[in-house]
Amino acid sequence: MGLKHQAFFYSLFLSRLADQILLFLVPLIIFQLTGSVAWSGAAFFLETLPRFLSFPICGALCDRVSPLKLLRVSQTCRAGVSLGGMIAYMAVGGVGWLIAISAVCGVLTTQGLMAREVMLPQVFSSDRFEKVASYTQIADQLGMVLGPLMAAALLKIWSWEFVVVSSALLFLAADGAIATWQRLVKPTLAEPEAVSGSWAVPIITALQHLVRLPGLMEVVLLAAAVNLVIGATLATSAAMVTGIHHETEAYYAILQTVGAVATVIILFGTAHAPVSLKALGLVAYALIFLGGLMTGLASDPTVYAFGFVLIIGFDKMFSVFIRSMRQRIIPRQDFGKTTGLVVMLNNLSQPLAGLLITLFASQLGAGLKRDGVKLNRFGIPKSARF
Repeated sequence: MGLKHQAFFYSLFLSRLADQILLFLVPLIIFQLTGSVAWSGAAFFLETLPRFLSFPICGALCDRVSPLKLLRVSQTCRAGVSLGGMIAYMAVGGVGWLIAISAVCGVLTTQGLMAREVMLPQVFSSDRFEKVASYTQIADQLGMVLGPLMAAALLKIWSWEFVVVSSALLFLAADGAIATWQRLVKPTLAEPEAVSGSWAVPIITALQHLVRLPGLMEVVLLAAAVNLVIGATLATSAAMVTGIHHETEAYYAILQTVGAVATVIILFGTAHAPVSLKALGLVAYALIFLGGLMTGLASDPTVYAFGFVLIIGFDKMFSVFIRSMRQRIIPRQDFGKTTGLVVMLNNLSQPLAGLLITLFASQLGAGLKRDGVKLNRFGIPKSARF
């Protein structure tokens, strides 16, 4: 890929770093301002739901407008929304401004992600796509891990208003990196399709591709199955580690860190491993499935920890496989609209996992106890009411 493309990956990292700062910060600050868990939960719901629902529309837009333009608009607008929202908060007050910042930035983040996904096969057409996808996942992963840590560190020295402003500056820095890359590389992208018909047309086209394109439905079902395991793991890991296995919060934090480090190491290996795409997907799927069995059946905390690291670490390898398969199957002219729909469908299984756990937790763990209190399978007192 060469040194000239480094600015592209720096931009991805800075953008994800800023996004994760906001994602971490807003529910926390709203809880501190209101003292209400309900408000904090509402803030998290409102900042994540738009991201989820906007994938099909953002994907369709990438087929109608230059994805490079959309990526830059996404970054500059997120900076503007963060700064504008803070000015409005200081002038008027009210937690609604903070929720609005995160909700709008969530949609713009989705637009940036979809624009990047459409650009990658065109910009790096001479490179092995598995390698390109691995490096983008590394940039994302580093931003996701360091974002909350950076937010927590900044809160120790600044008030939260300045931390929000710092995220705006990071979005501007990300756009500066993309501008530098654009000037150095001068990428040539395919002309977007002419705008015609209603917004229902691209969604219908995407649905037709989902049903008719050989292999695409299988890719969606595979990704949904893996996301079900990921969702169940993330939804229960804290309760499993600190409740069922009686470990400390520090142990859980270390486990999360080990999972993040394992992910980066595995992605570097994926980028350079001389294996077929089919083998890549098979290995990742098998190890995630093994990790799911280990976390679900383990009575020893070490076995659980090993299964947890397998799931978290190989999740991104599987993501590289899925993204590479989509790039091979979906026609370029319909890549944005179809990928947007597919990504939304893939992610449905993660909230479904949380719902299933809520419904069936008591049946799965009858008889477990901690300090004389009966617990369900996930370390929650059976007498608790939510």
